[in-house]
Amino acid sequence: MKLKFNFASDEAGEDELPFAFMLITLMASCGVSPYESFKRLRNIELLPFVKKEATEIVRNVEVLNKDPLTAMLERANQTKSEAYRDFLNGYVSTVKSGGSVTSYLKSKLRSIFEVRAVAAVRSIERLETLVESYMVMLLVLLCVYILVAVMSSSVAAGIGVSISGGPVMVYVILFVAMPLVSFTFMAIAQLLRRGTLMGLKSIYLKSLPFVVVCGGILAALALVPDVLKALTSITMSLQTTLNSVLPISNTQVLVGNTIPIIVTFCLILVSLVPTFAYKNIIGVNMKAEEAMPSFLRDVSETRKTGMSPEKSIVHSAGRRGYGSFSKILERIVNQIEWGISLRKIYSDLQDWLMSWPVLTNFLILIETIEVGGGSAEALELLASYSERIRDIEKSKRDMLRPYVVLPFIWTALMALTFSFTFYVVTQLPTGFPGGSGGSLVKGQMALFSSAIIFHSWVSGFFIGKVTQGNFAAGFKYSLLLAVTALIAILVSQNIIDMVFGAL
Repeated sequence: MKLKFNFASDEAGEDELPFAFMLITLMASCGVSPYESFKRLRNIELLPFVKKEATEIVRNVEVLNKDPLTAMLERANQTKSEAYRDFLNGYVSTVKSGGSVTSYLKSKLRSIFEVRAVAAVRSIERLETLVESYMVMLLVLLCVYILVAVMSSSVAAGIGVSISGGPVMVYVILFVAMPLVSFTFMAIAQLLRRGTLMGLKSIYLKSLPFVVVCGGILAALALVPDVLKALTSITMSLQTTLNSVLPISNTQVLVGNTIPIIVTFCLILVSLVPTFAYKNIIGVNMKAEEAMPSFLRDVSETRKTGMSPEKSIVHSAGRRGYGSFSKILERIVNQIEWGISLRKIYSDLQDWLMSWPVLTNFLILIETIEVGGGSAEALELLASYSERIRDIEKSKRDMLRPYVVLPFIWTALMALTFSFTFYVVTQLPTGFPGGSGGSLVKGQMALFSSAIIFHSWVSGFFIGKVTQGNFAAGFKYSLLLAVTALIAILVSQNIIDMVFGAL
């Protein structure tokens, strides 16, 4: 499986620049000029933005016969990236003034990582604000739901204030407004948060068969009354079996929520397989991201003893403490011992790992070895800045981790508030059609509960994107949030039944 990379936007290009500058600096420490480095950058698929820029510079030099410095200045004037423009202008100025190119590149590399660290903190603050704004919007919609439900009741009518089409507006809030808010914030999160994993399309495809199956189940449930009757019978049998275990005293509470239970089951079915598939992927890739800088540090220290780069890799891979990444390293060691080139080993590594930083660091290691034999100084630089990248990403994940708790809080709050508000409104003389205990009211309750559960499921993808940088991580959260919403609805209805004897 070969990964396809899609980081060609200008903002994604900013993420590529530290790696590109690191590669150019390492090559310069090995005696390779930046222009020659740009010629090698044309073949690096991992850095599409830099690859495009390098191709333009080389084309201007070799096709249009321009001077390399002139070509770089032209690209500096045309690019939208301020960091890339400053890098090119500084390099040209250093060459013209007769300064040390290597010293300039090392200084620039330190600077860009400091800027990157500050930018990471700012991005975390923006994400925190985004999550808090999302929670506030949901609370606002919840308040609007309460207002619409109450104002459409007979109490509001008695004081001369009524909302025409109140039940219809409740449908709009639950089935249109809430999902629209979630999808809008997910789109914003897509712009603000980028993950480190690539090639996750297969995770989403694993859910498609279950989406089709569950769609068929729900369609049959809506179109064929006998299906609902059969499932209700199954629910009654299940309630009888679990009545002594579940904290629900009234059988009708569970039976009356047959539709929400089925909806929850379908949503769990959609999320279950992708959740385990993503867990298998994230385990080895996250461990690789944590262990790769330490591995590079070991390679650097071993290289200082005079061992060849290949032997340094073999020796360093034997150290314990890399966790599941050790299996990948063992495979690399076996390939080296079989005489396979590092370039082919890297090609094989793409089939095993999806982490962009890990693959990029390994590619830089190969380039450094190929152009300069992997000098100890170059490997020292690579290890140092790889550690900086790891620390930045780890800090970002750690600071966002507490926000995983918030969706469970607002999910339980929405479910409880919805149930109690619905009960109060349906007890009013002319609240919702059908009167208290009517079949139409029970049907509305089941339908609205299903909407809350579905919205909670969608919220999981937003949280997955914010905390881990990709929507595939949201399958786990969506599954848990759907279950949380269902439990909150059942518990709240059971409390209402015990206190008021209404359901």
